[in-house]
Amino acid sequence: MSNPVIVVVGAGPGLGASVARRFGRDGYDVALLSLDEEELKGLGEQLQADGITTGWTALDITDAGALTEAVTRFGGHAGRLDVLHFNPSVFRQRDPLHLSPAELLTDVGVGVAPLLTALQAARPFMSAGGRVTATGSMAADQPWHEAPSLGVQKAGLRNLVHSIDATLRPDGIRAVSVTVNGTLSRGGPFDPDRVADAIHAAAHQPEESWRSELPYDG
Repeated sequence: MSNPVIVVVGAGPGLGASVARRFGRDGYDVALLSLDEEELKGLGEQLQADGITTGWTALDITDAGALTEAVTRFGGHAGRLDVLHFNPSVFRQRDPLHLSPAELLTDVGVGVAPLLTALQAARPFMSAGGRVTATGSMAADQPWHEAPSLGVQKAGLRNLVHSIDATLRPDGIRAVSVTVNGTLSRGGPFDPDRVADAIHAAAHQPEESWRSELPYDG
């Protein structure tokens, strides 16, 4: 049988890279999707140097056609997709008196909506035991008034993950968001590598006690 495959949407040098590396160490082949082609190539080559089979595609995840095509291509090449991880968000420092409705919708269009595109493209390649994971944030519960769009994104993402889990559960596919209750920083309790461990554990929690939202408190 081929190796299990994880697709990481929003694979930057921080948590996205750590998630890719953590699953790669567990025997997963890795597919990376993000906007910055040079950064993505560097990450992909690092993972390959670590012995992890890795492919990547640089694209704008808000381009539904391009995202659908990329996920479908990865799924068709491997014949399977086992984990879909959704990582992106937008930090925009504008309080509610200065944040425009268009800006809010733009941010939700990055931090929430592409999960639907990626999921719908991935679903034909997913079978029982497949998992959808997402990077949540304390901003969903404790939004900062000077950057409210982030809280809206993370609250919406968590809500969407609950719905995805309920929809796919009869097929043996589960979804979970991991709420990171702290600020990511290297070397501390919220080191991206430690958060990646929590996301990996969330994806492998027992079916009989599955929870579609788990906190990570460091």
